[in-house]
Amino acid sequence: MTEPEILVREQGSLGRITLNRPKALNSLTLGMVRAMAQAVEQWRTAEHIRAILIDGAGERGLCAGGDVRALHDAAKAGDESLPAAFWTEEYQLNSALAGYPKPVVGIMDGICMGGGVGISAHGSHRVVTERSKVGMPEVGIGFIPDVGGTYLLSRAPGELGTHLALTGAPVGGADAIYCGVADYYVNSADLPELVEALAVGEVDEVLQKFSEPAPEAPLAAQREWIDAAYSADDVEEILRRLRERPEEAARETAEVIGQKSPTSLKVTRKALRSDYGSLEDALVQEYRLAMACVRIGDFVEGVRATLVDKDRNPQWSPAQLSDVDESRVEKFFEPVADEPKLFG
Repeated sequence: MTEPEILVREQGSLGRITLNRPKALNSLTLGMVRAMAQAVEQWRTAEHIRAILIDGAGERGLCAGGDVRALHDAAKAGDESLPAAFWTEEYQLNSALAGYPKPVVGIMDGICMGGGVGISAHGSHRVVTERSKVGMPEVGIGFIPDVGGTYLLSRAPGELGTHLALTGAPVGGADAIYCGVADYYVNSADLPELVEALAVGEVDEVLQKFSEPAPEAPLAAQREWIDAAYSADDVEEILRRLRERPEEAARETAEVIGQKSPTSLKVTRKALRSDYGSLEDALVQEYRLAMACVRIGDFVEGVRATLVDKDRNPQWSPAQLSDVDESRVEKFFEPVADEPKLFG
């Protein structure tokens, strides 16, 4: 018998949602998004449910992101209906979780990337552990940090958000808290007991009991070169500054960024500088960027190289940062034909 992709149940006063595709690292499908949205809506006014908890099945993590292989296959076949529906409904779910009237506890244990960040980091109580690896790696597949990623990262201290967005590098639990995308540090061994306590107790009191001070955030010691380099006006200047820094980590970072999609790098940097009035403003813009990545960007090629052929040799187009001019970048920010009304 086929296992359901998502487990929805009630435990005491806790509404529990568990992503259940452990072999695929709980990557989100459209069906999973819809099942989550339905559960969240049902519990919104249910008096016996006081909080929602979101976690992932298996030992590897909460969620590796959206099922980009399925989106790639549809886009390559010329079918934009799946990407359009997936991103529309996923972003609406992200917004619903952010504005939920009850506590939403996201367990960001293990790998939590892309879409996994979207269903946890907008919640009211965000839990990381010593095993957490939190990141937005999208520029490596010709995409952009979405699910409100540009909104979250633009609000990180200094230029840390730009650093994380352009490198796509995951960070541990301490850095996630330091960057403002998590709140509580809990030992992974205590998670089963934590969940049991949440089913009967008040969320704030339970998390105060089980959380501990996070270790020192490694990124805090690197703020000097990160802030100095990423405050540049364009990606080319960021790379130049990184390469000229005395810190080896800065020069290594330049090499990492140099492997990413030039178009995605420039589009992402511009998006991070947007003056968002709300998460919903960011999600509307990210929808436009996401669809543009499919239509005129490097998304199909990036996923091919990473997940389909797995040759790790994407042929970006354009291949050089210098060939990505401002007019090309601006096209990504234009309204999409037949654009859905995401909110309101």
